[in-house]
Amino acid sequence: MTRAAVVLFALAVVGVALVAAGNLGVGPLVITREGEQKMILLLGDVRTVTSPGATLRLPFLETVQTFERRWLYLNTDALPIQTKDGEQLVVDNYAIWRIDDAERFRQAFPAGRKEAEKRIDRVVASVVREVVGRHSLPEVLSEQRRPIMSEISESVRQQLAREGIGVAEVRINRTELPPGTEESVYARMKTERERLARKNRAEGEERARRIRAEADRDAKIIVANAQRDADVTQGAGDADATRIYAEAYGADPEFYAFVRSLEAYRKALGAETTLVLSPGTEFFRYLQGSRPPPAREGGR
Repeated sequence: MTRAAVVLFALAVVGVALVAAGNLGVGPLVITREGEQKMILLLGDVRTVTSPGATLRLPFLETVQTFERRWLYLNTDALPIQTKDGEQLVVDNYAIWRIDDAERFRQAFPAGRKEAEKRIDRVVASVVREVVGRHSLPEVLSEQRRPIMSEISESVRQQLAREGIGVAEVRINRTELPPGTEESVYARMKTERERLARKNRAEGEERARRIRAEADRDAKIIVANAQRDADVTQGAGDADATRIYAEAYGADPEFYAFVRSLEAYRKALGAETTLVLSPGTEFFRYLQGSRPPPAREGGR
């Protein structure tokens, strides 16, 4: 084996040894894996390494602490909570969190992750109890649940940010009624729904009466307007008839009197009408001694 090969082999062995020592937390190399972050401390000075790879350190002088960088899941304890309308709920939550600032996290939680999880649990419980307590049971169980949880997540995020903790979201696993209270709660909910139903029916009936009254009023107005127009039209027709009769009377009074008598006969003498009058009465003067006109030649 040549000297160059021996040197290369020795360098490879040294490199492997340094990497192995770095993986074991000793030696001059600090190996940061995916999902990890390292803090390198030297007499109060702190260097934070968040990118995966190898970093140099001073052996026996600089110490290394490792923290998670990936998102972590924390299932918090179930909470008994009273809503705004006085209902009792048991709410089970979970939080998605990670270490955003390793230096702040180390200062806030010297004991490490377990201490941090207890702190997250307390903050989540406090915020959930405060926010849910400002809403009624139907709001918590309806479509308003999403904005409620967004408000909870934002509040928890702001409170834990100064301690180096980032919170992605806080969500409710389940919302249940305490044992033994389901029937009373359902009874109150049923009573409330019945009250709302009665209110809606009463409002509907009132609206129906108002609509009918408005329709009756409009119908009376329409009929009155139509009657008025009919009276105006009839008056105009009567005026025209009177004018025509007057013109006819002026042109031939005898013929006008004859036509008016015929009109009177038509109105007074029906199919079953019986009149007892003197034959010489003025009413029948056009019927006395009347003769049909002679027929024209050719049936004309």
